[in-house]
Amino acid sequence: MAPQLGLAASRKYLRTRFKTGLLRSRNSLLPAIQMTACAVGAYAFAEYVLGHTGPLFAATSSLIALGFSRDPRLRRVLEVGVGCTLGIVIGDLLLHWLGAGIWQAAVVLFLSIVVARFLDSGTIFTTQLGLQSLLVVLLPAPAGGPFTRSLDAVVGGVFALLVTVLMPKDPRREPRQDMKKILHELAEVLRECASAMIHSDSTQAWHALIRGRNCQPLIDRMRQTLRASDEVATLAPAYRRHREELAKLSQSLDFIDLALRNSRVFARRLTSAINHTALSDEATDSISEVLQETAAAIDELSLGLAEVHDGVRRTHLRGARQELSDIATRLHPKLLDVQRLEGETVVMLFRPLMVDLLEASGMESREARDILPPL
Repeated sequence: MAPQLGLAASRKYLRTRFKTGLLRSRNSLLPAIQMTACAVGAYAFAEYVLGHTGPLFAATSSLIALGFSRDPRLRRVLEVGVGCTLGIVIGDLLLHWLGAGIWQAAVVLFLSIVVARFLDSGTIFTTQLGLQSLLVVLLPAPAGGPFTRSLDAVVGGVFALLVTVLMPKDPRREPRQDMKKILHELAEVLRECASAMIHSDSTQAWHALIRGRNCQPLIDRMRQTLRASDEVATLAPAYRRHREELAKLSQSLDFIDLALRNSRVFARRLTSAINHTALSDEATDSISEVLQETAAAIDELSLGLAEVHDGVRRTHLRGARQELSDIATRLHPKLLDVQRLEGETVVMLFRPLMVDLLEASGMESREARDILPPL
């Protein structure tokens, strides 16, 4: 029986892994074409136009600058070009003073890495600087001198920027996908809190807290994506008109980040309230209903922020604002049948979260606060 279960689990894992890999490969077709054309083009230009022999760094630097990373491409191009040049300078100086050999290579590599970390925190910059200084010590200089490699790296970076300008991808696609994931997680945190109240299960409320904490990497990832997308929108004339939309997404993300932080505070307090039976049955029903309705409004907000068409996006955002506003008008302990002090604290902690969501939907801060019933 056990071997059969293990075999079934293995087949399921392989099937899931195959589907995931197939989807990832399909989504990577356009970037793969861009990277191939860029690398081959940079290599051909350096070899046939500049006359360099075997200009591998033209191809490799273009691949690094494009890549699948979410870092801004302009930064990667600069890291490759500057790191390559400085690495050659450091390696050449140390080679002149120390000579060539294995222990000299170790000293050069160590010092290059330390210098790179002192100058910049970029991983690519450190790798390029260390690699180039090491190659200077261990390998003979190419025809044309050691700085030929530096020029090749610049050529590759320029080709990467040209591909970004001439063959750009929609800079809004990845931020929208990230936003949907973040808002889905926030809605699920609130649904778990509602379920924890209904079943008087403090463990489930704690799980909601952990889920909220695990959202922070998603926030950080989206901030990185927005920086790269804004760079693409700046460099590519075809998408320059979308910079305002990306700026609004970034602003909404700031408020959603605050909402997630407040959701963690709320879930932590809810755990304590459940353990101390601080909420009556009426209060439990009222607050859990508020949480479920808020989660549904967040789903509507997600549709708005991830929508492509302006008209449909405005409709969803208007609907989300209306739903959130209706919920906000009920956020008072007496209106939710809350009697004890600890139960009142739960309601009070939910109010700033609601303000954050209203601001994320496009409402002004003062207007969002004024919707809340006075205490």
